[in-house]
Amino acid sequence: MFQIKTLKPKILWKVRCTLGEGTLWVREHNSIYFTDIKKRKIYSLNIKTKKKNIYKVNKEIGFLAHIKGYIFILGLQGELRIQNLKSKKILKTINIESNIKLNRINDGKTDPTGNLWFGTMDNLERKIEKGSLYKLDKKLNLIKVDKNYRITNGPAFIDQFNFYHTDSAKKKIYKIKINKNNKIINKKIFKKFSIQDGVPDGMTLDKNNNLWVAHFHGACISVFNSRAKLVHKINFPAKNITNCTFGGQNNSELFVTTATKGMSKDEMRKFSYSGYLFSVKTNTKGILQKKFLIKNEKKRSLL
Repeated sequence: MFQIKTLKPKILWKVRCTLGEGTLWVREHNSIYFTDIKKRKIYSLNIKTKKKNIYKVNKEIGFLAHIKGYIFILGLQGELRIQNLKSKKILKTINIESNIKLNRINDGKTDPTGNLWFGTMDNLERKIEKGSLYKLDKKLNLIKVDKNYRITNGPAFIDQFNFYHTDSAKKKIYKIKINKNNKIINKKIFKKFSIQDGVPDGMTLDKNNNLWVAHFHGACISVFNSRAKLVHKINFPAKNITNCTFGGQNNSELFVTTATKGMSKDEMRKFSYSGYLFSVKTNTKGILQKKFLIKNEKKRSLL
C-alpha cells in the first residue's frame, strides 16, 4: 500500500503575509503565485531563478487563475477582473454581489474542464450566512451553485461533477455532486473539524484523490483519503496555514501559504515563521490546476 512521505517544510520567502492565500502553480512561468488578501498584493516566485515579483491591486484579492501569458482572472472584493499583470491593463470586469456591500470573493479554482469556481464571504466574518459558491463558465456566464455559507474555501475537484468545498466558520468540509445543469444532487459532510483541529482552510488533491487540507489556527496540513481517514500530517512553524497547491518540476512539491492575522505577540514568538511561504517535498504528485479556458468568440473580443 502506497504511503505518503514528506520532507520538513522549507521556507521559500520570508514575506510576512497578513493573510496569505490563493496558491497557484504556473508551469510556463516555472513560478508559484499567491496573494495577500489584506495587503492587496499578488506575489510570484520563480523557483529556478529565484526571481520575485510583487503586483499591487486596488482591492482585497482572494485568488487568481491563469488564462495565458501574464493574463489572469483575479478574485477581488466585489468583482472578477481579467487583467494583464505585467502591463496592468484591465481587459474585463464582472461585478459580483454588488448588492451585498461587505461581501468579498475568497477562494477559487478552475475545474478539470477549465471553468472557474469561487466562493464569497462576509468580509467582517460575522455570524451571518451571506456567502455563496459560483461557477463562471467558458462563455463568461455566472451561475450561483450553492448558498448559505459563512466563509467559503476550496473547492478541490475530483472530476467536473464531484468536488470538495468548505465552510471554514462551520469547520465543515463538504463533498458535493452536481449534474450537467450545475444543480447539486448530493451534498454531505466529508469531515468536521474539532476545536483542537483549528479551522479547515484551503485544500488540494493529489493524483490518488487524497485531500490535503490547511489548518488555520492548527499549524499543520492534514491529508485525508477518500473515506475521510487521516493518512498523513505535516507540522509547520507557523500557526495559521491557509492554502496549498502542488507544483514544481515533477508536480510533487507542495507550496503553502500562511498568515499572521489575529495572532498575539506571544503567538508570534512561538510561531515566528508565520506569514511565510513554504514548500514541502513529497513522494506523490498533485493535480495541476487547469487554465481558465474562455471560448474562442469571447477570447477574440477580449484578448
